[in-house]
Amino acid sequence: MYSEDAKTMARLIKERVSIRSYLPDPVSKEDLDLVLEAGRRSPSGENAQPWKFIVVQDEKSRQIIGDLARIGSGRRFTGEFINKTMEHRFEGLDDPVKKKAVFDKLTSGSVSAFLAEAPLLIVVIGDKGVWDTPFDCSAAIENMLLQAQALQLGACWVNAITMDIRDELILKDLLAIPEKYKTLSVLALGYPTKMRGPRKRLTMEEIVCDEKFGKAYVPGGSIDV
Repeated sequence: MYSEDAKTMARLIKERVSIRSYLPDPVSKEDLDLVLEAGRRSPSGENAQPWKFIVVQDEKSRQIIGDLARIGSGRRFTGEFINKTMEHRFEGLDDPVKKKAVFDKLTSGSVSAFLAEAPLLIVVIGDKGVWDTPFDCSAAIENMLLQAQALQLGACWVNAITMDIRDELILKDLLAIPEKYKTLSVLALGYPTKMRGPRKRLTMEEIVCDEKFGKAYVPGGSIDV
């Protein structure tokens, strides 16, 4: 029998989704503090805690960050199209109108431009001198996403702005980020315009191996909560 805490955590993980459309309502200071505290309490190799979190609410700064995310995503997906590696994204999508809409959303970069509309952004940066920085910061980001879900806030983890050094340098200049730090991600945070259900996940049998690769793991019972 699962404890209530275990059931609550399982539900949060199961129900968490990436939100890309936000109401203009501001996030309360109390809720923001809980999200940041979740990041602060995250595990890190040798307890290095290499992260810094920059809270961005200024409208002009959010617009610049949204533009950078749009440019970064547009560059990435246009590259996929040129390299002929994009087709897998349209598997199961036969409607030509919908396919074009998805194509335009990706190659224009508008898929990530929503950062400008979120009322609050958290820019996650990490110390370049710490070996485990990318892993440590990823753990902090996941903690913050789960805390946001618990508060019924919408959130989304966006890397588009950090993939190209040209975009990163503009972001670092905008936020006065010292050279010793690498920008890892931007988290959008706010109240969603609407909630949707989680996307389909692979089964345990498809992703877990028992003892060695290729031998499927069989779950011991129901884990639905």
